[in-house]
Amino acid sequence: MSVSGTGRRVLLAALLLLVGTVHADDWPQWMGPQRDNVWHEQGILQKFPAGGPQILWSAPVAGGYSGPAVAGGRVVLTDYVTTQNVKVDNFSRGEFSGTERVLCHDQATGKLLWKHEYAVNYSISYPAGPRCTPLIQDGLVWTLGAEGNLFCFSLDDGAVIWAVDLKKQYGAKAPLWGYAAHPLIDGEHLLTLAGGEGSHIVALNRRTGVEVWRSTTSGSQGQGYSPPTIIEHGGVRQLLLLRPDAVSSISPETGKEYWSLPYEASNGSIIMSPIVSGNFLYVAGYSNRSLMIELDANQPAAREVWRDKSQVICPVNVQPFLVGEVLYGFDQKGVLRALSLPGGERLWETSDAIGKRPAGSETAFIVRHEDRFVMFNELGELLFARLTPEGYQEIDRAKVIEPSNFAFGREVVWSMPAFAGRCAFIRNDNQLICVNLAADQ
Repeated sequence: MSVSGTGRRVLLAALLLLVGTVHADDWPQWMGPQRDNVWHEQGILQKFPAGGPQILWSAPVAGGYSGPAVAGGRVVLTDYVTTQNVKVDNFSRGEFSGTERVLCHDQATGKLLWKHEYAVNYSISYPAGPRCTPLIQDGLVWTLGAEGNLFCFSLDDGAVIWAVDLKKQYGAKAPLWGYAAHPLIDGEHLLTLAGGEGSHIVALNRRTGVEVWRSTTSGSQGQGYSPPTIIEHGGVRQLLLLRPDAVSSISPETGKEYWSLPYEASNGSIIMSPIVSGNFLYVAGYSNRSLMIELDANQPAAREVWRDKSQVICPVNVQPFLVGEVLYGFDQKGVLRALSLPGGERLWETSDAIGKRPAGSETAFIVRHEDRFVMFNELGELLFARLTPEGYQEIDRAKVIEPSNFAFGREVVWSMPAFAGRCAFIRNDNQLICVNLAADQ
């Protein structure tokens, strides 16, 4: 069979498209495939086109802080529908009624494929909607609502596989800012913070929802918000827990505690995932609470090195990013800082990524792509920038979506994007958009 020149070009283009599709990254959970905020796709534009990047599609959604998850050609997002005003800018608990929803859209077109909704009353601060990014694996999707409603669905059609009400099952109370610690899949276990006596964290069979083990107790300040994180150190796998009253390590197989060090979180606010740099582990949170820990290289044990240094990185909304021995991240003050580890020396700080706004938790999410970083800030802007020990170098920025909520007296959008298929999937409290970041647009 002979193929004409035109036919060969069409065939080559189709093959290249197929290869690009096969090797395209999904973004199936919070912080991406490896939960490390690294985007591996190639063919991404270096600067934004005039007028900004193309918006490929937009779909209506309701309120929420949760980010989208993208896998298997689907985009899954959670939101909260209510007739009440949930754009409440204070730290007080309120009482609100509405409906949490799980929405599944077609990745290519934005078409709504299925949804699941359930009535839920909110009694939390900043009650706009759910916090946790869905988690997709093996044709299943797990979601955790702001009041502890945990579900497992079929990704294909939204059928409910199982459901657990964490507050009811474990006698727990939602933290002040709601359930916000993104669950983690470990083998056949789903690990999630539950709260309550002896059940700060629980391991459930990911396919059935049946409890495998439970471990530790949430203190008087509740569960906190730090997602479960597993590392390999000291000859074993360690599940690290950042609780409002302690930093501890347990066995991810059994829940048995290896070690624990005291930590005092202000308002129960411990949010970040722990940062491991060699034999050192760094955690920090609100009110300038910080702790540097040295991990034993030969056994699961740890000791305190220093705590509560000034001018370090104490995150509230944004996970810091470690490059070598330099940590880059947004401090509670709202400035982007570079910190040398393990000593904790501040190298520089800047407000350039967001600008000077009314002080309080200014936010820009940080993802690494090749030799630069992609950021999404609370103004609704995408940024390309380089972060080095010498400073912040902005490459370009473009406005892609409007802020739709309020915090500390200003308009904000506080939701982590997903990056997949050479696109960014971004939501506010009104719409979910697909932003084309391909170099050949």
